[in-house]
Amino acid sequence: MAKAKSAYVCNDCGADFPRWLGQCPECKAWNTLTEIRLTSKTTPTSSERRGFSGITEGRVQTLNEVDLQEVPRFSSGFQEFDRVLGGGVVPGSAILIGGSPGAGKSTLLLQALCKLAERMPALYVTGEESLQQVAMRAQRLNLPTNKLRMLSETSVESICQLADKEKPAIMVIDSIQVMHMADIQSAPGSVSQVRESAAFLTRYAKQKNVAIIMVGHVTKEGHLAGPKVLEHCIDCSVLLDGSSDSRYRTLRGTKNRFGAVNELGVFAMTGGGLKEVSNPSAIFLQRAEDQGNGSVVMVIWEGTRPLLVEIQALVDYSALANPRRVAVGLEATRLALLLAVLHRHGGLQVSDQDVFVNVVGGVKVSETSADLALLLAIVSSFKGEPLARELIVFGEVGLAGEIRPVPNGLERLNEAAKHGFKKAIVPIGNTPKTSPKGMEVIGVKNLQQALDVM
Repeated sequence: MAKAKSAYVCNDCGADFPRWLGQCPECKAWNTLTEIRLTSKTTPTSSERRGFSGITEGRVQTLNEVDLQEVPRFSSGFQEFDRVLGGGVVPGSAILIGGSPGAGKSTLLLQALCKLAERMPALYVTGEESLQQVAMRAQRLNLPTNKLRMLSETSVESICQLADKEKPAIMVIDSIQVMHMADIQSAPGSVSQVRESAAFLTRYAKQKNVAIIMVGHVTKEGHLAGPKVLEHCIDCSVLLDGSSDSRYRTLRGTKNRFGAVNELGVFAMTGGGLKEVSNPSAIFLQRAEDQGNGSVVMVIWEGTRPLLVEIQALVDYSALANPRRVAVGLEATRLALLLAVLHRHGGLQVSDQDVFVNVVGGVKVSETSADLALLLAIVSSFKGEPLARELIVFGEVGLAGEIRPVPNGLERLNEAAKHGFKKAIVPIGNTPKTSPKGMEVIGVKNLQQALDVM
């Protein structure tokens, strides 16, 4: 709740001051200043907070009376961005895009809005940069600049008043951490300011049917900075990930009320801005001609499409009392679990070995379908026996050594066959009735069978 403002008014001359004084500086009278509590006219009342979802008058209806007409979407100009959003931008939706500094959030949104401004009214609001800086970036990227409307402002109330005059179809707020409301006494970037500003903008988007994209910063751990309620009040939350020294950026959806979550879009950072990568499997499979030990290709499922990535393992004798277990792109706890399963059910002891695991291309794998590929890569590095170049592996490994099936097995095999893979080791539950053309599919029940056929 906002703190009540107060002023000190002189009873003789009527002059007001922000703090109490013994003598009035205007009429020089003593002890005439009295405190007066001020009520803000802009304080939102209960009637102004109504209609958060765009409906200003309440009406009870049954579920079958709800209009199921498809929500009209419009393209952002990037197919990968549309894929993460669930098929395009929904009018009246509030979208939050986060990412580390230098990831390319402002570049991506500036490219999208410059293209959208040619066919619909668009407004770009910047609070972190000057208009000259944004214009220089647009000129450097050779973007069309004659249609996009620009605004440099940090007050949420002023932004919405100017948006009422411009009537944009889409609006970008860069960034939500620098926005502030006059009724909140705390500084911009604080929890209360970020929460109230995001709620005000979301309410404005619903009521005016304007798509609003808000830019958010991330913490050192990679999570979105600010209160957790910020992710609850918006419709879609996406995260742009990628280090400044890497060429590729991944856009992943963490929340989406209009489509599937965990959808992945891949972009390449070039001199002309961000370019979308339509076939991500091709860039993550840039393998060397000489197949080395401990390298295998696996198929992971990202959102609604399969993705082929290469996993590498290096097993080396350790001179330490506690051998190291390093996993890049995978969970370290999952690696320790699988090494115990390998010892118990595979008969391979690596307690005196350092184990290093890496997913090529900077991809982060969170699903369990990479278990079998990880174990086969470790065994290959330990024995010094390279795996076949045309081999594809996926499957979940249980604690009893069993190989469990994974979802969308046939789609994974078809994606691998499309890229020229000839052999696949998969769980017995994912073995298709008809294998893809030119591919040998081997179904395994347990870890020992997988080690025998590798």
